[in-house]
Amino acid sequence: MKMMNIIHDSVVDGEGLRTVLFFAGCPHHCRGCHNPQSWRMTNGTEMTIAEAADEIASNPISDVTFSGGDPFAQAEEAYLLAREVKRMGKNLWVYTGYTLEQLLEHGTAEQRLLLEECDMLVDGPFVLAERDITLAFRGSWNQRLLSKAVLMDAIRG
Repeated sequence: MKMMNIIHDSVVDGEGLRTVLFFAGCPHHCRGCHNPQSWRMTNGTEMTIAEAADEIASNPISDVTFSGGDPFAQAEEAYLLAREVKRMGKNLWVYTGYTLEQLLEHGTAEQRLLLEECDMLVDGPFVLAERDITLAFRGSWNQRLLSKAVLMDAIRG
């Protein structure tokens, strides 16, 4: 899988201390994006699921956030890594420019599997006109914080 970066001890990418994995590749190209270099998959560095899992495990007190780019652009690998994260007993937040409804209506099987591993999904594209720096864990008003319970209800229909 392609990664842009991994940082430890973030406090802005979900509740508590978090290890954040920035996936390469994003189809949304949001105006005002804070990470436009992540749009191209070719800008990332190749990393195996085992290597990423080892990096996550190296910080035993942090939970995990998948950001990007968009992790759903590499859903198969992101899902397999998410399973490892859950096996470690860690909480997993995932950011995506897709809405939950788009993923449920038009998503791949792997994207749906990744949804099932999320403890919190932050969905929706960043909208510059709706930007608000006072919002917790999101950049614009249209983005939603969707808990595991909400996700599972939506997945089950």
